[in-house]
Amino acid sequence: MNIHSFLADDDQQSKPYNYVLNNTNKVQEERTSDRNKSTFGDSYLRSCALRLAQQGNYTEAIALLNQLISRHPHNAVDYNNRGLIYYQSGERQKALSDYNIALKFNPYLASAYNNRANYYATCGELAVALADYDQAIDLNPRYVRAWINRGITWRDLGQYEEAIENFEVALLFGQLEGHIWAERGRTYHLWGDWNCAIADYRRALTQLPSQGNSKDLTGYRLRLQLENRLNELLSESAS
Repeated sequence: MNIHSFLADDDQQSKPYNYVLNNTNKVQEERTSDRNKSTFGDSYLRSCALRLAQQGNYTEAIALLNQLISRHPHNAVDYNNRGLIYYQSGERQKALSDYNIALKFNPYLASAYNNRANYYATCGELAVALADYDQAIDLNPRYVRAWINRGITWRDLGQYEEAIENFEVALLFGQLEGHIWAERGRTYHLWGDWNCAIADYRRALTQLPSQGNSKDLTGYRLRLQLENRLNELLSESAS
């Protein structure tokens, strides 16, 4: 199983980050100058934490979320976001604990079910993961990431037809098309339909970033995988 193919989520995904400082040193200096005062608003701290996590600065990101949780110990969003960062940093048991706490405080938080399902999927507990993806989609039927992740999990179970159906539903919402075509292409590839796989890989490459950037590292890594898979398929088809 390719653990990097699962799309994690956070509760700030639909909000703009333009107002967040790009220079993390400035954030750290301001935090140091007045640690004991509520200098930053909660939404600002959340955005800073997620931006730091995107840059790989997990320690600082978790520190900011710890501060938020200290302020609001029953806020499910902050536990979910901290769990996501723990997961990204490799501390998966801590991630699972935070997802469970988040769902205790808010059992209707769809992204927490998606994130917890990703944890179970990477641990090989695919049936448990499917149950959480189902719950996320029941709560939010337009939740594209959960549709994609559930499709990947069905594929890992060898249920290729179910996987394709999930990816096709995901395409209806007009989001993350590059990721969806990539995963549908991989499913066709494993299923033995090389023509459909090649077509989907090529579609995906038109959508995925052509060079590494901090905004979509996952998309860039996926592009590199697709280029290798497409070259292998074309080579085998020509031989």
